[in-house]
Amino acid sequence: MPLFTYTARTTTGDLKSSTVEAPTRDAAITQLRRQRLAIVKITEEGKKGPKKGAIKMRDTVIFTRQFATMIGAGLPLVQALDILAKQTENKVLVGIVRQVLFDVESGHTVADALSKHPRAFSTLYVNMVAAGEAGGILDTILNRLALFLEKTEALVRKVKSAMIYPSVILAVAVIAVIIMLIFVIPTFEEMFASVNLTLPLPTRVVIGASQLLQNYWWMMAGAAIATVLAIKRFYGTPGGKLRIDRLLLRIPVLGDVLRKSAVSRFTRTLGTLISSGVSILEGLEITAKTAGNRVVQDAIMASRSSIAGGETIAGPLSKSGVFPPMVTSMIAVGESTGNLDEMLQKIADFYDDEVDVAVSGLLSLLEPIMIIFLGVAVGGMIMAMYLPIFDMVNAVQ
Repeated sequence: MPLFTYTARTTTGDLKSSTVEAPTRDAAITQLRRQRLAIVKITEEGKKGPKKGAIKMRDTVIFTRQFATMIGAGLPLVQALDILAKQTENKVLVGIVRQVLFDVESGHTVADALSKHPRAFSTLYVNMVAAGEAGGILDTILNRLALFLEKTEALVRKVKSAMIYPSVILAVAVIAVIIMLIFVIPTFEEMFASVNLTLPLPTRVVIGASQLLQNYWWMMAGAAIATVLAIKRFYGTPGGKLRIDRLLLRIPVLGDVLRKSAVSRFTRTLGTLISSGVSILEGLEITAKTAGNRVVQDAIMASRSSIAGGETIAGPLSKSGVFPPMVTSMIAVGESTGNLDEMLQKIADFYDDEVDVAVSGLLSLLEPIMIIFLGVAVGGMIMAMYLPIFDMVNAVQ
């Protein structure tokens, strides 16, 4: 029978550490609760903490929705978390919820318990929960969080969907070119060498590329990997990230999608935080960390410094050149009327639709471009191989 090591708090408040035998973890927990022990931590011998793995945003959304429903129905925190630990499908999240449950049972706030698991619960999430606990409106805050996460997930999915089709077409084109250069072109090369024919320039270029790929493929692969690693390392530096993010925003069409998605994310995040009771300075700092673009992050932090000095948010945002005039004007109106959170939500809703339009425009532009690229790459190589054959036919005639 498995052996569980536990730390628990007695009815007098003292901590007790020992072991207990039980068929399952839940059975061990039940056994300890019958002894009127408040479990702080329990692990099976040979196992340490929750499993490592991915936690999708959808899993967090479902957890948040269910948690909000239970709290709104009047269930105690401990009972709600216990139910969620049993019915959550993601095994990694199950382990995290169990640890959150133990921390809450031992006297921690929900926000403090969640803050120990940044893989599942972001700084934004923890701060909103803390505001909800302080204001006694945890169920309302959790519902707002679930709605916010759903809209954020939808926005990310829109931007990613814009890149799937061109990425597939580009991958197909690259694979087709490599297959032709390695397997098809050498056959034509042998045929042309046997007839001792003077080859046209396009044919010589394609044959040269084929020989280069066959003889130095390892060098080309190494150069490609080194380039990717160098770009990744450069992007990891503050200056490199700023330059690349600024460049991305300047790319035609794609930059428009990234800019509008950044505006939508910023306004929705800040609006949700402010309406949940988080201070505007703290909200701006959290929003800057989740901006996803260094240019946008710097603009948000500049606005934070501005409002800390007694000025407005809208001024620095306008100077950054990232946010459209309509956005900064609406934010200025929201500041002056005291309805900043509502105004930010309206901007976010508007830019969600704008992202849809921008993504559609990007797809409509990329589709013909990628098809033309595929046709030119593959068709050009085929034509280059057939040019000498046409010359041979003409010579025979």
